Amino acid sequence: MVEQQVLKQIPITKVQPEEARTNKGRQIGIMGGTFNPVHIAHLVAAEQAMTKLRLDEVWFIPDNIPPHKDAPLTSARDRAAMLDLATRDNPRFRVKLLELFRGGVSYTVDTLRYLKENAPENEYYLIMGSDQVNSFHTWKEPDEIAKMATLVGIRRPGYPQDPQYPLIWVDAPDIRLSSTAIRLSVKTGTSIRYLVPEKVREYIKEKGLYLD
Repeated sequence: MVEQQVLKQIPITKVQPEEARTNKGRQIGIMGGTFNPVHIAHLVAAEQAMTKLRLDEVWFIPDNIPPHKDAPLTSARDRAAMLDLATRDNPRFRVKLLELFRGGVSYTVDTLRYLKENAPENEYYLIMGSDQVNSFHTWKEPDEIAKMATLVGIRRPGYPQDPQYPLIWVDAPDIRLSSTAIRLSVKTGTSIRYLVPEKVREYIKEKGLYLD
């Protein structure tokens, strides 16, 4: 479990553990994942969904413990810091630490319930990659998720797509990149320049991440 006192020390201005209620509802895109590390495909997908669906913001919500992955995670502090570095030049990208502060296994349905309770005036759009679209029916309470948020799929050309729930498809540049591949590149000494934002690359190098 992530210690809250550790997270509170993260020097990130845009990361907020609580959602402020507003009088006027907004169209909010939600992107979840481990972001271990965040890379350009994440950012491109978020930008394409935001502009094509005319969303007000996209919120990046890093998992605490992902329910469908077994790979060891970099610390919450490092993943959150890299997300902030990657998004701080876009005023419509926000980083939210809801799942890190909640602790335990991160389930999207729990996060959406929290958001709907605390800011019901907003409309939420859950942005998923093609692989997530295909596995969505295996998530915890997918029917409830589909009631609380509009499902958005980032279409990947040539990738088998079998959605079992209604969703909106968004076309985006076909950037076949994964956090797993980036971690392997770092471990083997291969350059990741231009695969992640430069500030993220510098952070990984400075902290010595993904070398083990």
